[in-house]
Amino acid sequence: MACTEYRIEDLDALCPDNQVQIAGAVEGVLSGLSFAVKDVFDLEGSVTGNGNPEWLRTHSVAGRNAASVQCLLDAGAKLVGRTISDELAYSLTGENVHYGTPMNPVDPTRIPGGSSSGSASVAAAGVVDFAVGSDCGGSVRLPASYCGILGMRPSHGLVSLDGVVPFAPSFDCVGWFARDPTVFSQVSRVLLEGCATQTPNNRMLVATDAFGLLKPDLRSKFESAIPLLGGIFETSLEVDLSPTGLDAWSQAFRTLQAAEVWQSVGNWVERVQPVLGPGVRERLDAARQTDEREVVEASRVRDEARERLDGLLDPGVVLIMPTAPRAAPMRDLPVEKIEIEYRHTSMNLLCCAGLAGLPQISVPFIRYEGLPIGLSIIGARYSDLSLVDTALAVSGHGHSATAAWAVNG
Repeated sequence: MACTEYRIEDLDALCPDNQVQIAGAVEGVLSGLSFAVKDVFDLEGSVTGNGNPEWLRTHSVAGRNAASVQCLLDAGAKLVGRTISDELAYSLTGENVHYGTPMNPVDPTRIPGGSSSGSASVAAAGVVDFAVGSDCGGSVRLPASYCGILGMRPSHGLVSLDGVVPFAPSFDCVGWFARDPTVFSQVSRVLLEGCATQTPNNRMLVATDAFGLLKPDLRSKFESAIPLLGGIFETSLEVDLSPTGLDAWSQAFRTLQAAEVWQSVGNWVERVQPVLGPGVRERLDAARQTDEREVVEASRVRDEARERLDGLLDPGVVLIMPTAPRAAPMRDLPVEKIEIEYRHTSMNLLCCAGLAGLPQISVPFIRYEGLPIGLSIIGARYSDLSLVDTALAVSGHGHSATAAWAVNG
């Protein structure tokens, strides 16, 4: 079913050193579909690289496939490749100093977003039917927005992380991409198997403080498209998410993430002394110095954010917001510009579902200056299946209603 506008080798998205292909089960609901997986997932008989050649060198061959990968293989999907991750998964750009930058098929002069950059690239190009990544601070949702495809972060803990390199465990999630809504639904139902039947979503909350972070002309583009969703939802209400400001939530997220990242990889970094790329090196240096008092305060803010969002999201209610505050930036921008203008401002939006452990799907929705920006739908905890149904309905609206929109729109 995969499209062929590109060849997979054109995208610079596959890992050069630890490639694996695995046939799926002969029969299954995903038979005939192909997929690729980010280089943080264990694949039997090979070494997981975690986006860094020294990690690849200093770790052992995996004895079995990651649980989520095995689930997809058992459903009949064929694994055709392992994709580049940002270094140690600690970035949102997709630019890996060791392995290069996978192509953004929408515009090759732009970054694809990270850290699930290679997976987003191959899914958006249509050389695979879907791709698997991981999402901590936005590493599926942001590249989905930049590349004009569907991308999901499930409720925290709902999909097994067994066989996935730990990063910031209280935020880490398996995530997935597809540009075809039907394929996205099929894959979601396999990975979310066991979820209970849920209340259909018929009420929409519009996050005014989230849309308020956008430039006025971009905000107007969204405001003109959102009324098209009126046929999906019976009621719509505007709300502010954070009484203290989204920047405070974002700062709390970054503090907690940094502390957990250092717990996960700090011993390895100090022992191996790997060469680290710009941005990643500075974030790890800061993570090393995270103060326990900062963690305590950030934990308090997380509790407040979780309580606030749980209070807003009753059964049948979804929250909508922009996935990102802008379209994909150009490749090779200075680190300082990427960090301040793109990463930090994006985290003001992406932190919300992470802090609360809620499911979120980015749906391609508008074009701004010729580039895609996703609309995000956040649902109540464990409402993942009904959220998938809502995403399918939304994908038929807005300015982006064709399966090939990501590349050809």
